[in-house]
Amino acid sequence: MSSQSENKNDSQERRLEGIAAYARQFDMSPEDVERFFHENYGQAFAEAAFLASGGETWKENNLSLRERSLIVLSALTALGGVDDRLRGHITWALTHDLTEKDLESTFTLLANYVGFARASIAMDILKKK
Repeated sequence: MSSQSENKNDSQERRLEGIAAYARQFDMSPEDVERFFHENYGQAFAEAAFLASGGETWKENNLSLRERSLIVLSALTALGGVDDRLRGHITWALTHDLTEKDLESTFTLLANYVGFARASIAMDILKKK
């Protein structure tokens, strides 16, 4: 197999893994994820997101999925204004060996660093789950 064919197969595998990751996160079928992303964000953005999400970022290596979820939740809470993303990642975090109590403690700690307004939004989203 040529190097070019291997790269194409790797890219296709990453793309499918990315779509599957979004499907799990948003509780949608892979077909619905693909359609949703293309319709809402355009083809170029959707395809870039699928490749990024299917890459090494979420595969367990030095960081567990639990640790990765805490990092992402912290970043989204700090950013603010990304409630839908935060909602999806809270749902996902609860499948990565985190409990609601763990997330409450995380958002309480974050309040000291990112501000109570942003941390309280994350806490509200968690409580409405």
